[in-house]
Amino acid sequence: AIDFETTPRIPPFGHCLAVRITAENAEAGFKPTSGGIQELNFRSTPNVWGYFSMDSSGSIHEFADSQFGHLFANGSDREQARKNMVLALKELSIRG
Repeated sequence: AIDFETTPRIPPFGHCLAVRITAENAEAGFKPTSGGIQELNFRSTPNVWGYFSMDSSGSIHEFADSQFGHLFANGSDREQARKNMVLALKELSIRG
C-alpha cells in the first residue's frame, strides 16, 4: 500500500498528449458509424503508444461510441510530445 501522507512526491516529468481515433461519417454530420476495419497499421514506439477496440473480425459495434482507438505521445515538453504525435499520425493507416 502507498502511504500518501509520508511518501515523498515525485515531481512530474515531461508532457503527454492524447488523440481519439473515431469512426464517423463526415458526409452525415460526423455521426458515429459502424462497420468493419479491413486494415489498421500502427507501430508503437517508446514515445507513442495506442489502444484500439474492435472485435477479432475488425468490426466496430453499431451501438458503440464512435471512438475505437486512442493514441498517446510523450516528450520532454509539449512541443516534443506534439512532434511525436504528428509523426505517429502520419504513419497511422486505417482502411475500412
